[in-house]
Amino acid sequence: MGRIISIANQKGGVGKTTTSINLAASLGVLDAKVLLIDADPQANSTSGVGVNLEETVGKSIYECLIGEAEPQECIVDTNSPNLYLLPSHLDLVGAEIEFINYPERDYILKKMIEKVKDEYDYILIDCSPSLGLITINALSASDSVIIPVQCEYFALEGLGKLLNTVTIVQKRLNPDLLIEGIVLTMYDGRLKLSNQVVEEVKRHFKGLVFDTLIHRNVRLGEAPSFGKTVIMYDINSKGAINHINLAKELLEKHKQNGVKS
Repeated sequence: MGRIISIANQKGGVGKTTTSINLAASLGVLDAKVLLIDADPQANSTSGVGVNLEETVGKSIYECLIGEAEPQECIVDTNSPNLYLLPSHLDLVGAEIEFINYPERDYILKKMIEKVKDEYDYILIDCSPSLGLITINALSASDSVIIPVQCEYFALEGLGKLLNTVTIVQKRLNPDLLIEGIVLTMYDGRLKLSNQVVEEVKRHFKGLVFDTLIHRNVRLGEAPSFGKTVIMYDINSKGAINHINLAKELLEKHKQNGVKS
């Protein structure tokens, strides 16, 4: 049974999609079978792993959510080992309005994932940078959530709001939802500010912060323009090594806690 993890932060520009695609790819390299669900209408995870929706199945998560397709029909292979993708499309923008009158509208994504979760070790959901209905669906469907936070001045801006949303979801929709951890992104060890942010986040959130830091890295930024994860683009780059270390830390944490994926 696959462990379902949302990658979420309603603040844009924190490295959410970068974390999603490269953590997914790293877990795949470490021999886990991974499904990446692109739940963001911008579809950056879709293009970031080299999938052109029009050239593949032509159907996306949107068709799955509105009941016009089964997820098995829409999931595609990627150029990264053991990594599969349920692509997104701009049509997803309108889904939240369409879902308003749906019965159990907070569990639409959960019901869809249940059809395929036994086929994967990990299912990662790249959420949109908002706290709308699709993101609530993702949190309702997940076992846990990873929160990327950039090592910049406004690092903690909005984090409290997201954590409050997680608490509400735990109380009302998904009592088993856990905070997997906070991952610090865009770290530059040469900058005093980056180190201050790391210290501040660790002081506030203590054991919730991953030890692995995701450094600012040119190759990490270049990879999506080639439709590749950084693992496939330059396995020796700092960006690739960081994400593989993050995946190892996640796997080790689950092993120690007796979590079965």
